Amino acid sequence: MATHMSPHPSKRRWSSVFTAERARPEGIRSRPNAWWLAVATVCFGAFMGQLDASIVTLTYGSLRTEFHTSLAAVEWVSLAYLLTLVALLVPAGRLSDAHGRKLLYLYGFAVFTLASAACGLAPSLGTLVLFRVVQAAGAAMMQANSVALVTTSAPRERMRSALGVQAAAQALGLALGPTVGGALVSTLGWRWVFWVNVPVGVVAVVGGHYLLPRTWARTSVARFDWSGLGLLVVATTGALMGVSAASGLAVPGWGVAVLFLVAAVAGWGFVRRQRRAAAPLLDLNLLGTRAVAFGLVGALSGYLVLFGPLVLVPVVLTAQGSSALTAGLALTALPAGFALAATAGDRLLPRGLADRGRCLIGAGAFTLAVAALLVVPLTIGALVPVLALAGLGLGIFTPANNAMIMGAIPARSSGTGGGLVNMTRGLGTALGVALVTLALHLVGGSVQAGARWAAAVLVVASAVAVVAAWLSPSRDPWAPQPMP
Repeated sequence: MATHMSPHPSKRRWSSVFTAERARPEGIRSRPNAWWLAVATVCFGAFMGQLDASIVTLTYGSLRTEFHTSLAAVEWVSLAYLLTLVALLVPAGRLSDAHGRKLLYLYGFAVFTLASAACGLAPSLGTLVLFRVVQAAGAAMMQANSVALVTTSAPRERMRSALGVQAAAQALGLALGPTVGGALVSTLGWRWVFWVNVPVGVVAVVGGHYLLPRTWARTSVARFDWSGLGLLVVATTGALMGVSAASGLAVPGWGVAVLFLVAAVAGWGFVRRQRRAAAPLLDLNLLGTRAVAFGLVGALSGYLVLFGPLVLVPVVLTAQGSSALTAGLALTALPAGFALAATAGDRLLPRGLADRGRCLIGAGAFTLAVAALLVVPLTIGALVPVLALAGLGLGIFTPANNAMIMGAIPARSSGTGGGLVNMTRGLGTALGVALVTLALHLVGGSVQAGARWAAAVLVVASAVAVVAAWLSPSRDPWAPQPMP
C-alpha cells in the first residue's frame, strides 16, 4: 500500500531556520522592558544606515582623484544607492507585512553587511556603484522594517519616545559619519569608510535574532505586483536621474527633458496600476488621511534639508582650504543638534503638545537656520551655530512627524507604512544631494555664489515643511477619543 512520504524532519528544521521567524528566548520575552530591547536593536540599523549615508560624502574627493572622474560621476556612489533604496522600500515593506518583519530585517542586515565589505574591495568606480546597488537592496529590507518594528513593539503611549530614540540613533550615525569619515579618508583611505559597517552589522544580526519580536499582525499577498514595481522604479529613477543629469553629467538638455517626461508618465501609470490591481504594491487608501499625506510631504522636505548641508558644507569648506577632517568636525554640529533634540525634546516640550505643534516648532527652527545661510559668512565660525540650530529643529520635527504618520496607519500595514516613510526619506536624501550639486554646478566656478543658491533651495524646502505641518490634523491619531 502506497503512503505519502513527508519531507525529512531534518530538512524541515533546516528550512525553517531560513524561512521562519524565531521566537525570542522566554527570559527576554517576559521582561517588562522587552520592547526597549527591541527598539535598541532597531537602533543599530538606524545608526548604520545614517552612518553610511553621511560618511560616503567625505569620500568624494578621494574617489575623484583615484578614479580620475568628475563630481557628477562620483555623486552616483550616493545616488545609485539612494535610487535603489527608494525603489525597493515600499515593496520590501509589503513583503514584510506578509512574510515577517523580523525575517526580512535580519536578511537585509546580512546583505548590507556583505555588500559593505565588497564595496571596500571595489577595483573601479563602476564596480563600486554596482556593489552600492546590492548594499541598497539590503538596506531596503532593513529600513522598511525599522519604523514598523518600533511602532509594533512599543506601547502606543510611548510611540513618540521610541521613535525619538530611533531618530537619535540615526542622528548619532550622522554625527559620527563626517568625523569618522574624515578621519578614515585622511589616514587609512576611502575603502575603510565601507569596511567600518561590517562589525556593526555582525553585532546587529546576532542581537536581532535574540531580541526582536516575531510578526503577529500580517497581511496576505496573493501575488506580487511586478508591474507596479517596474513603474515605481522607472518613475523614481527617471526623476532623480534628470536632476543628476542637470547637475553636471554630459547629457544634452533634451535628454534631461526626456528623463523627466518618462518619470512623469511612469508615475501616472503607477497610480493607475495601484487603483486597479487586485493586490496593489501600495494601498493608496493609506494616503487618504491628512496625517499620512501631509506627514509624508513634511518628511520629504525635512530630509532634504537634513542631507543638503552634508554635501554643501564639505564643498564650501574644502574650497577655502580646510581638510576633510575639519569639514567633518564642523558638519557634526547638525546631527549632534538633531540627536539632542530627538532624545530630550519629548521631555522638555509640554506633554500635552500634539504632534502638529511639535512639527511647527521644529520646522520653524530649521527654516530660520537655513535662511541664515543666505546672509552669514560661510566660515566655520558662522556655520557651526547655524547647523546646530537646524539640527535642533529637525530633531524636534522628525520624531513627531513620523509618529503622526505611523499612528494613522493600521498595525497590519505598518511595514508598508514604514516603507513609505523611509521612501520619502530616500527621496529627500537624494534630492538634497542632487539639488545642492545642481546649484553648485549652475553657478560654475564661484563656490560662494553656488552655496547661496543651494541655501535658497533649502529655504524653499523648509517652507514646504512648515505648510505641511500647518495643514496636518491637530489631534494625534492615537490620542484617546472623548466619550460620546
